[in-house]
Amino acid sequence: MATKLKREVTVLAVIGLICCHPTISRGAEPVATQTSGGWLKWEGNPVLGGKLGTCFDVCVVRGEGKYRMYFSWRPKKAVALVESADGVHWGAPVVVLGANSKTDWEADVNRPVVVKRGETWHMWYTGQARGNSWIGFATSSDGRDWKRVGEKPVLSAELGWEKAAVMCPHVIWDEGQQLWRMWYSGGEQYEPDAIGYATSKDGVHWEKREEPVFKADPASAWEKHKVTACQVVPEGGGYLMFYIGFSDVNHAQIGMARSKDGVSGWERYPGNPIIRPTPGGWDADACYKPFAVFDGTRWMLWYNGRRKSVEQIGVAVHEGRDVWGG
Repeated sequence: MATKLKREVTVLAVIGLICCHPTISRGAEPVATQTSGGWLKWEGNPVLGGKLGTCFDVCVVRGEGKYRMYFSWRPKKAVALVESADGVHWGAPVVVLGANSKTDWEADVNRPVVVKRGETWHMWYTGQARGNSWIGFATSSDGRDWKRVGEKPVLSAELGWEKAAVMCPHVIWDEGQQLWRMWYSGGEQYEPDAIGYATSKDGVHWEKREEPVFKADPASAWEKHKVTACQVVPEGGGYLMFYIGFSDVNHAQIGMARSKDGVSGWERYPGNPIIRPTPGGWDADACYKPFAVFDGTRWMLWYNGRRKSVEQIGVAVHEGRDVWGG
């Protein structure tokens, strides 16, 4: 009886989601598998990939009645842009920032974060070459045509824990402090180790914390190896973090944490991980790089999933604003 009741409740929840959002086609119905905390994967996943080749590590900006996804496009060694009315069905990609042969650190360009402040669009991105990674900076007046700010990276691996790489920047503008605030990943070139923090007045010159502000939890099987590639969102009077946890270098899942100041005292969500690989699915081996947007009634969280060597982009949804559950 309990099993039957649980099944009926799940079916009603799925029907409710579809009815509340009729713009999503039946080909993208949400399913409650391999998630926790009220998150649901879309049945129609992946939403981007296939013939495009490996697509990974995204940033999504919502505004002007549409979603803009900036994603890492491995075959092009570039950052590309796609647009969507619903966050699920995406148009054709356009390369907006490619590799740069004029420098010695941008043979590949990927892992962007994009912030619109006033009339200016700001992008921090990862440049890779010679087995190392750096973070660069570019600006735009329309979010499509980008101009690099200088020829040198704005962040380099200099601290001991950063080893060979700094990458995966996530940046917000703090109006109260009048500062850009960056969370970034540092460590090994093939999957960094921990999350660092830096601040800047101009987006170019950064002051780092000496030590990581978020590290792997050796007592937690799913994230004992590494934690990387976070997104930090001001939420509920504090800060909400979505991040990747690695059980080993090849297997990853997505979790949440929260902090009052976004730097210290991080509390992990008790139901972690919130997004897990689906056995035999398109994301069977790993779920990477979360990026979530609240649209006024629900959260949409995009991530790249991997099955063997193929990476594509999928989406999960959480109804309502409270993702912590009290």
